[in-house]
Amino acid sequence: MHQAMLWEKMDGGRVHCYLCSHHCKISDGKRGICAVRQNKDGILYTLVYDKVIARHVDPIEKKPLFHFHPGSQSYSIATPGCNFRCLHCQNADISQMPTDVKAIMGEAVLPEDIVRAALKHNCKSISYTYTEPTIFFELAYDTARLAHEAGLKNVFVTNGYITKEALTEIRPYLDAANIDLKGFQPEFYRKVCGAKLEHVLDAIRLYHEFGIWIELTTLIIPGHNDGEEELRDIARFIASVDPDIPWHVTQFHPTYKLLDLPRTPVETLRKARKVGLSEGIRYVYEGNVPGEGGENTYCHECGETLIARFGYILSQYRVDGGRCGKCGAQIPGVGM
Repeated sequence: MHQAMLWEKMDGGRVHCYLCSHHCKISDGKRGICAVRQNKDGILYTLVYDKVIARHVDPIEKKPLFHFHPGSQSYSIATPGCNFRCLHCQNADISQMPTDVKAIMGEAVLPEDIVRAALKHNCKSISYTYTEPTIFFELAYDTARLAHEAGLKNVFVTNGYITKEALTEIRPYLDAANIDLKGFQPEFYRKVCGAKLEHVLDAIRLYHEFGIWIELTTLIIPGHNDGEEELRDIARFIASVDPDIPWHVTQFHPTYKLLDLPRTPVETLRKARKVGLSEGIRYVYEGNVPGEGGENTYCHECGETLIARFGYILSQYRVDGGRCGKCGAQIPGVGM
């Protein structure tokens, strides 16, 4: 076991973990909600520092990040565990492993091994993804520091439940994040995700305030968060933080504990995109429906197709030095 960061001792042998917004108070011998941080004799340990369950070379567009070094490759890693209990989790076999099967599996991979592999595969960045990077914070933090020294970027793909203390700690090394904004109803977050909406909204504002490039993703689930009023509320919130934040509205498919629902109709994604644009967000993308046109990047000034995509493949690129190749407008993003 590896001693954890971001916790403090309490009376009676308990510890207070303030890594994420659950702020777990953990008794001796017990674990937090994430099930991968354990109190042993009044000291908090992470159980996943050397338990990498997945590592792949992915297009950065898969995160999805469309305005962060488009067309580059990102070395992607995950450990088991999550601090959410989403009924529709697409990676539940690894994110819910510690609770569903009472096991924590993975291979012992050190931060220097991860950085070395990323460089070997000519990746531009390392993404902490697939499960929830916050809960394997110690591994992510140590890797991110080494990655920056090696000239690599660092990316979180996250549910946005990190505390200010934790984000402040990793801020010098974290370059970008895709944050799930899963809905805009507190009841939805409580019942479907096991979390509180307000903490996610606070984290989104904080990421932006810290100058970390962010893009937001909403998985549109039929009958749960696909109403026009809710979509408009989400869009207004994003625009109030910064209209340059890209919003990805993506198609749901039945999985894990939400198997009785249909896939999201493409028409619903188009409605969400229109709502986002009408509320002032400059870049709204339709996800999980390649070839439908909603995954292309259009200049917010002249409407020119700047980046044409089919899934994760870029077939056209007309951004020159961060500007529109036709009208010269500055296109928001990093490494555009």
